[in-house]
Amino acid sequence: MDFELVIIGGGPAGLTAGLYAARAEIKTVILEKTSPGGQVLNTDWVDNYPGFPEGVSGFDLVDKMRAQAERFGLEIRSAEVAGLTVQDQGFEVALSGEKLTSGAVILATGAHPRPLGVEGEAEFIGRGVSYCATCDGPFYKGATLGVVGGGDSAVEEAVYLTRFADRVYLIHRRDKLRAVECIARRALDNDKITPVWDSVVERIAGDDQVKALHLKNVKTGEPSVLEVDGVFTFIGLIPDGGLVADLVDLDDIGFVITEADTASRTPGLFVAGDVRHKLLRQISTAVGDGATAAFAAQHYLENL
Repeated sequence: MDFELVIIGGGPAGLTAGLYAARAEIKTVILEKTSPGGQVLNTDWVDNYPGFPEGVSGFDLVDKMRAQAERFGLEIRSAEVAGLTVQDQGFEVALSGEKLTSGAVILATGAHPRPLGVEGEAEFIGRGVSYCATCDGPFYKGATLGVVGGGDSAVEEAVYLTRFADRVYLIHRRDKLRAVECIARRALDNDKITPVWDSVVERIAGDDQVKALHLKNVKTGEPSVLEVDGVFTFIGLIPDGGLVADLVDLDDIGFVITEADTASRTPGLFVAGDVRHKLLRQISTAVGDGATAAFAAQHYLENL
């Protein structure tokens, strides 16, 4: 067997699971298709992770997590997993041109931003449509932008975009933000942010770049056109659990249903982080999942 434990995904959940497993001297590898850190790498500033009273940048936080795990000998590989197969006493993990075997697996693949699904969205990705303010915000100095959503992420990103844009329209389908009060107040008190209540985007228009958003008021049905240079969308997440869809139970959205100890219905397969069905998806809950999954996997391996 190549490894006792394979962790698929290198975000906070995967890195924490790797840290706990490596400290327990379990032969472990993390397989991450991009860079360790997951969606936190797209977060400019983290204010609600314990231990950082002044906050910490998303990059610095996951960089510290990675370094801490590697200090205990954790191996992290850049690799995309193509398939996962159950075998006697373990799993086969298929990579591009290679197969690994392990006694247990922790799935920590996270989730990706949910698209609006409106006309013009796919056409203008990279030409005014974005899902990452940290990635693309600096391209919009002096611009007018739309931000779609009303939760914590949407409101925080709208505030972040005011570093570059002259005007940010915060478009929300309700008449009150869903974000927690302190975050919502920060946006509503910002002179550069204009809320657009009770409205949804029906079409994204432009030529070579985004030029306008066609909106509809959900209460009156009245259409309107908002001229913008770009639009950032933060309306939720789609779980990346397709790799194990036939090995686990999924909820109506596609998040993986597990026991409290993160165990799935397939023995030896544990699930941690944003891909898991749970009440709250934050860095702190991903870290908790990762620790629990590693501990559960350790007990599973000991009983093999």
